[in-house]
Amino acid sequence: MFVIIGYVVILGCVLGGFLIAGGHIGVLIQPVELLIIFGAAMGAFLAGNSLSTIKAAVAGGMGTLKGSRYTKDYYLELLMSFNALSQKARKEGLLSLEKVVDDPEGSSIFGEKIVHDHHLMEFISDKLRLILTGVDVNQLEEIMDAEIEVHHEAGHAPIKAVQRLADGMPAFGIVAAVMGVVHTMESVGIPPAELGKLIAAALVGTFLGILISYGFVAPVAAVMEDRLEDEANVYRCAQKGLLNCAKGTSPVMTLEFMRTTIPHHIRPGYTELEEQLKGAKG
Repeated sequence: MFVIIGYVVILGCVLGGFLIAGGHIGVLIQPVELLIIFGAAMGAFLAGNSLSTIKAAVAGGMGTLKGSRYTKDYYLELLMSFNALSQKARKEGLLSLEKVVDDPEGSSIFGEKIVHDHHLMEFISDKLRLILTGVDVNQLEEIMDAEIEVHHEAGHAPIKAVQRLADGMPAFGIVAAVMGVVHTMESVGIPPAELGKLIAAALVGTFLGILISYGFVAPVAAVMEDRLEDEANVYRCAQKGLLNCAKGTSPVMTLEFMRTTIPHHIRPGYTELEEQLKGAKG
């Protein structure tokens, strides 16, 4: 939502300022310049990235138009899920979690948001299987650290692709402008009024390349970076829960360890979490 608002502000200020200065919007409408800039940029984007990276970049870019799914409600559901998991492990033993691991969707342990987050659910299920085999806690932590790091690095690939696209836009704008200048130079015999239009069209290429880069594409890469950090925080939170479950830590302390990993602006308060736990018991 904020991405769309930002786009509206950018267009409003840039075009509004141009109009106030006495400019005419029609001069900025240059389909040929846009064809050169976007065509060259898309060609470079396709040539420089794998199919999986392209798909991830498109999905990530479209996802920035919506708010982050990792909200306070999401974290509360994750905490409540691990509370139920810890309670079951303490009362019935770790082996009682085998059915939960085999069919997490069929159990009442995990909330709807967590179950539908397939990558996170796979991460939790796989590590619970290791816990059931009696893996050493230190080894479990190393395994999870390595997996989170690999997942984080893979998440950077589409972000880098979008950022490279943003970095290339001004250059392609210059390409469009230079081609416009070449066309202008070969038309020096035409009347000055017509020549001025050609020069204006050429300069629009540079303008569009810079505006599209810093005003539209680069912010998308920045939001994608933030979303990746949000996702990494969720994995670190789940990691704390799994480690404490393996250690046999009490449910209350397990949740407190998990709560400390949650970003402050969406971290559930102690009282708020306590009310949720009372509601669950009820």
